[in-house]
Amino acid sequence: MKLKFLALATIVSLNWSIAQENVTFQKPSKSILDLADYQRAPSVSMDNKKEYMLLTYRNTYKTLDDLNQEELRLGGLRINPITNISSTVTYINNLKIRKISDKNELQVKGIPENAKITNVSWSPNENKIAFTNTTTKGVELWIIDVPNQIARKITEDNLNANLGSPYTWHNNNELLIKVLPKNRPALIDTKKDLPTGPTVSTSDGSKSQNRTYQDLLKNKTDETNFDIITTSELYLITTSGEKKLFKSAAIYAGESFSPDGNYIMLTTIQKPYSYIVPMSRFPQKSIVYDLNGKEIKVVNEVPLTEIMPKGFSSVRAGKRNMAWRPDVAATLFFVEALDGGDQAKQVEFRDEVYTWQAPFNQSPVSLLKTKQRFSGMTWGNENYAIVYDSWYDTRNAKTYLINPSNPNQAPQIIFDRNSQDIYSDPGNFETRKNQFNRFVLAIENDKGYLIGDGFTKQGQFPFITEFNLKTFENKKIYTSTYKDKKEDLISIEDLKKGDVLVMIQSKNEYPNYYIRNIKSKNKLIPITSFTNPFESIKNVYKEVIKYKRKDGVELSGTLYLPSGYDKTTKKEKLPLLIWAYPEEFKDKNSAGQVNKNPNEFTFPNYGSFVYWVTKGYAVLDDASFPIIGEGKTEPNDTFISQLVDNAEAAINAVDQLGYINRNKVGIGGHSYGAFMTANLLTHSKLFACGIARSGAYNRTLTPFGFQSEQRNYWDIPAIYNEMSPFMNADKMKTPLLLVHGDADNNPGTFTLQSERYFQALKGLGAPVRLVLLPKESHGYAAKDNILHLLWEQEQFLDKYLKN
Repeated sequence: MKLKFLALATIVSLNWSIAQENVTFQKPSKSILDLADYQRAPSVSMDNKKEYMLLTYRNTYKTLDDLNQEELRLGGLRINPITNISSTVTYINNLKIRKISDKNELQVKGIPENAKITNVSWSPNENKIAFTNTTTKGVELWIIDVPNQIARKITEDNLNANLGSPYTWHNNNELLIKVLPKNRPALIDTKKDLPTGPTVSTSDGSKSQNRTYQDLLKNKTDETNFDIITTSELYLITTSGEKKLFKSAAIYAGESFSPDGNYIMLTTIQKPYSYIVPMSRFPQKSIVYDLNGKEIKVVNEVPLTEIMPKGFSSVRAGKRNMAWRPDVAATLFFVEALDGGDQAKQVEFRDEVYTWQAPFNQSPVSLLKTKQRFSGMTWGNENYAIVYDSWYDTRNAKTYLINPSNPNQAPQIIFDRNSQDIYSDPGNFETRKNQFNRFVLAIENDKGYLIGDGFTKQGQFPFITEFNLKTFENKKIYTSTYKDKKEDLISIEDLKKGDVLVMIQSKNEYPNYYIRNIKSKNKLIPITSFTNPFESIKNVYKEVIKYKRKDGVELSGTLYLPSGYDKTTKKEKLPLLIWAYPEEFKDKNSAGQVNKNPNEFTFPNYGSFVYWVTKGYAVLDDASFPIIGEGKTEPNDTFISQLVDNAEAAINAVDQLGYINRNKVGIGGHSYGAFMTANLLTHSKLFACGIARSGAYNRTLTPFGFQSEQRNYWDIPAIYNEMSPFMNADKMKTPLLLVHGDADNNPGTFTLQSERYFQALKGLGAPVRLVLLPKESHGYAAKDNILHLLWEQEQFLDKYLKN
């Protein structure tokens, strides 16, 4: 018996060792590598007058060394404790400036060697540009003189960027900066620090339904280290480098100057901290000061928010959305819930909007009440402002016009629509800078202007609408007519002349900027001339196909066929790859609307299967996977059956076109798309294999809601269990490639989700492979990891699908 036990143990040990592959980083085949290993075009930022253009350059991917820096994870933050900036930031490595009227791009002079640039912003008058550079020791502030293209360093590398940008423009020649305290204590080494007792959390019996957050504080040592990394001193500094202390050390989480520049609102983080919610829900205090640092008024105090009512239309109690009105010198506005923030309460009005004029000697003035939850505001002038409210459960969104000077004048509804109905979307009101250099409604002769995406049943035709703010009459003054290109309307540059900044692209023409004169529709002035870095796929076939699932819901997807494929004879039946992401809807009409444009530039990236069109596959990208719950029915009540119906309809549609072998179909997705993939392989026999990346597979580990599900596990345990691939792992027999970043920072998609699902599938005998990408978060960034991911997918698909 003893010999048998030893033999069995040896076999188990051998089987385990065989299962673990010692794989080094690999690269995909040449056709995929040529597309993946490309040089990214620069990003473009223009001044408001369209005189100058800033071009920012960065590497296409990060390196593993970039991801391997020291990291602290506290209060929902991930920061580098040596450089005092987010460890997840993506750096720019070069800057160029071009006068838009010229063709020459001029190198910004004086940029530091091996620059790590971020936090780039124009000054209020746009004659200067500020940016931070990260050295091996910390963060420093630089200023560019735009007309001369010269950069100068104005601080040492002692700024605190752990809570975001460490500076705020005050005026054209002065900024407020966050500096590390002079006597800053050293961080406590958590590996060496011995605890003085256990960590204890308690509940007083109040309901607190929180999502599963990552990187939270865990103990008193974490609290101390959190204090150290977030505390700053505030200084005012001129663009020539002269600085003076403005405020002593505190945890400054928000700094905002009034439009006239005479006041500043500072928001600080207070104690007590929490071990169950991130920093954004810690106590906060907002105080307005004058420019001498004298306290004017405590304008808001927010307690620790661990307890929140259930539902996506619920909010915390108290003042929220507090900010300066951009259209007047120094007036705050804010919102307060009239239902205590609880969407379950039945009340006539949900929110009340107030204004509060500095120096706050008078009480706040009620401006209006909203029937639904306040969702935003676009200020204009003393006569006009736009207010938005919405309600998640019904997907209703309303837009109101108000007169800020007359709170007694009732708000007038100008749009009342389903927020998911893209065909009826009127667009967004255009804004422009006012005398305070703040963006407000662009108004000419009591007329506002809306720019819309222009999705219709016939295709996408973006438009500009002139809207009369007195009569509510509207007329389209421009509609794009392209059928072989895609035109995005970016901004109206000159209402009188009719100049509009646009971006134009086609499936094989890289997006470029132009000035279009809508009064002379054929007049286009090119601004940029970026070239297509993906020449090898410029001749692939691309089409948006439309089809229906068996209950009549209209669906769509973007179909790619290999270059040279004979669509006439269709002799070769191709393997098909489907990439998708489920979306929840409250009505079939909205679910069936098409938001895809076949003329959008084909930009392959690791987030889709488009690379595989070079390997002889047909690809259906961004396939529609709506999950619909009409009336009182919630979408997830029939999640599995709708998921399978969507997949079957997609396969049928491409099969009926005659292009594919329907026995060779693979499915893939990322995050919620990975969850979709695992469920499809579990509950259908439609697919030969699947690829699931960075997903969550056990919904009992996200018990207080997930994705668009508001109900908790104890409300609907059967649905949580049915929707969990982990709970149904015994049914899954189809080959599955699981991929996950081993440092996932997304709420709910802990790396443990893939590890435990893999263990369940392996234990039950399913053909499954788990790949953990080192140092990666929820989205993947390092070149070695991304190329290896493409290699893994290529090997897997060749084995289980193509061959």
